[in-house]
Amino acid sequence: MNKPLRIGIAGLGTVGSALINLIDRKQELLRQRCGRPLEVTGISARDKNKARDFEMGAMQWIDNPVELAKSDNIDCFIELIGGDEGVAKDCVVAALNAGKHVVTANKALLAKHGVELAALAEKAGVLLNYEAAVAGGIPIIKVMRESLSANSVERVYGILNGTCNYILTRMEDEGLSFEECLADAQRLGYAEADPTFDVEGYDTAHKLAILCSLAFGTQIAADEIYVEGISSITYDDIKAAGEMGYRIKLLGVAQMTDSGVEQRVHPTMVPINSSIAQISGVTNAVAIDADIVGQLIMSGPGAGGDATASAVAGDIADIAKSRPGHQHGPALGTPSEILQSYKKARMRAHEGGYFIRLTVVDKAGVFASVATRMAEQNISLESIVQHRGGKNDNNSPDTSTAQPIIMITHETTEQAIRLALENIETDGHLIGKPQMIRIEK
Repeated sequence: MNKPLRIGIAGLGTVGSALINLIDRKQELLRQRCGRPLEVTGISARDKNKARDFEMGAMQWIDNPVELAKSDNIDCFIELIGGDEGVAKDCVVAALNAGKHVVTANKALLAKHGVELAALAEKAGVLLNYEAAVAGGIPIIKVMRESLSANSVERVYGILNGTCNYILTRMEDEGLSFEECLADAQRLGYAEADPTFDVEGYDTAHKLAILCSLAFGTQIAADEIYVEGISSITYDDIKAAGEMGYRIKLLGVAQMTDSGVEQRVHPTMVPINSSIAQISGVTNAVAIDADIVGQLIMSGPGAGGDATASAVAGDIADIAKSRPGHQHGPALGTPSEILQSYKKARMRAHEGGYFIRLTVVDKAGVFASVATRMAEQNISLESIVQHRGGKNDNNSPDTSTAQPIIMITHETTEQAIRLALENIETDGHLIGKPQMIRIEK
């Protein structure tokens, strides 16, 4: 067991560089805890001549990362390239087929090809580890794949994107618009130049698909998730939520229902005194409802070089501790050949109902008409408030006639809400688009 674990790393950006420095800095501690040294023997990236904050030393540079993945000079291949196709997939497939253990931080790759890659790992008798692919430094994959083996999970949900959580936090704390907060997030490096993947919920959806498979033993089905982002959220929504005792968060939710698995990503109003509501800034949080342990909630940094490198290093340490010939647990918690086909549930009524904000023309009878249209769809209202003198939040050219109406419904269906809103629009009362946010209690 004193033979070094030889590591090949493809992708030397923020995370790859942080990982190499971490292994060097924590070399003695890792040797003690793993029972043998960790040694980076090979590296690959697009530009060999780019300045980096680590010494290459005796590491072998290999231009083609696929060749690194198959190299006899490594035992474990680390994929930090990114992307769901192309060289990232080719590398991982090549490494698994060559009998190499694989660690990846690539959520997009796993969301699209995770079942296929898990099957390859099981066939080769090697480990496929991916702790860093979901929630950064939070060890949620290990908890779900190993620690909760005796539990049946009923629901897993959480804040899985730090960019969105940062924007919503700033909007609430400082009264800023979505656009102002997004620009600041881009300036600070929390959001990409094209932020669509983050702010429209797709990043959260990829992570949720992986957690869903671990939770329920189903095949990964990232394309079956209802996805809605935060770009439509305004400060008026956040302010109204606070006045009613709620806070808005972008949540990914997966739960087992009588009709199948329900997966959804959308802005959600949560009680302001709940644990999930306290998660601010770029922090992530994941909650699990299980039959034996009850509810678990874990929070921590969801991104960043050091946090992600820490998760990757933990996966490498697990590989270093494993013994040759030892049978490894399945990559997705359940052997790939017995993963159940994904059955999409009907979108059910959400406990706690909906928050609805309408901007309507300011004239007699509109308030009563709106309430009537809700009643026609058997929607019971917990509260309905009409604010006088409110600003038009929907960019109407005539702001003098705009008045906001805010409603909280009891439990109902999304179909009923949408039918009621269509009828209100037909009546000619709406200015701009209505806002509808689910409430989770």
